[in-house]
Amino acid sequence: MVEPILKVDQLTKRFGGFVALDSVSFELKENERLGLIGPNGSGKTTVINCVSGALFNDSGKVIFQGRDISKLQAHKRTRLGIARSFQIPRPFRSMTVLENLLVPLSFAATKRVDHHDRVNEAMEILSLVGFQDRADENSGNLTQVDMRKLELSRALSAKPRLLVSDEAMAGLSSSEVDEILEILFKLNERGVAVIMIEHIMRAVTRFCERIVVLDAGRKIADDIAEAVMNDPAVERAYLGE
Repeated sequence: MVEPILKVDQLTKRFGGFVALDSVSFELKENERLGLIGPNGSGKTTVINCVSGALFNDSGKVIFQGRDISKLQAHKRTRLGIARSFQIPRPFRSMTVLENLLVPLSFAATKRVDHHDRVNEAMEILSLVGFQDRADENSGNLTQVDMRKLELSRALSAKPRLLVSDEAMAGLSSSEVDEILEILFKLNERGVAVIMIEHIMRAVTRFCERIVVLDAGRKIADDIAEAVMNDPAVERAYLGE
């Protein structure tokens, strides 16, 4: 039996008396595309913060490639192969597009990329998102959709085995959403497992092989997209009784 690349086991997180996560468990297989959805305040971001190391869980475990990383610092998790893109991109605006990729290649992926090959690696990633001719452009001049592409490129520059895409399509037009989806499919084809947090259901159902649904800090569904979308508990979570 093949071990999952990620196992979230009975994850619990409290903020004072508020239980943000209540014994949440799920697994992610190698190269799988998983959606993590739920109403606002359901616990999605808290789960990802615990997986990426931005927060430490109070109980339960986060196991990555067979190793318990629950108490590991965020930068060490990145070096193991967990990368995350954020809804609001924050590139180094004084740097070029290429220089923005060389930072994670130099620090997060330092053990997986030869020093002399980093520029070539960066250019290969830029080609993946259609930026091969924009390497020397200042990142502060990019449009919103291009900033999202750069954010995904920076995450990929950490040479991850797992990418968390945190609302990479929020606020984009339908055609721009399709552009980001194509990039995510290409990343997945390169062997990267993806967890997608997204409110755009068209994107989630098109991209994700399986969907986990949270509501009020608890997992209420974990199945293929069609089954989840027709689950009465999911309908109640989004629409009420």
